Amino acid sequence: MFSTIFIINDAYLKHLRGKETLSVYTQSKTTVSGKAMTNFFCSVCGSLMYRTSEVFPGHSLLRTGTVDDFSLHETKLKPKFEAFTKDRASWLCGAEGVEQFRRTPPTVGDTDIKASASST
Repeated sequence: MFSTIFIINDAYLKHLRGKETLSVYTQSKTTVSGKAMTNFFCSVCGSLMYRTSEVFPGHSLLRTGTVDDFSLHETKLKPKFEAFTKDRASWLCGAEGVEQFRRTPPTVGDTDIKASASST
């Protein structure tokens, strides 16, 4: 499974609606780091809305598709790197002009990371 995500400081994350319908579960056995990853998903439709991780304290990992301002997809949310490219489907091309990492990038945990393309 793969997705395009971006990492945001929790101080800038604002729930406009639906926070009361979020369900939560935490996993640690399936993450590369072995650290806990908490998933927040809609209890009505089942969509994963965002994740938090012990690897990125104070930050949330959101799927780019949850942002409805498409102008941001071409600007602030443009990928800076791809992670886990070893797992990329053979029919999927990589993001052009961004760093490629077979697993996690060496900058994981760097709070300056603003946007990323990640296969998870």
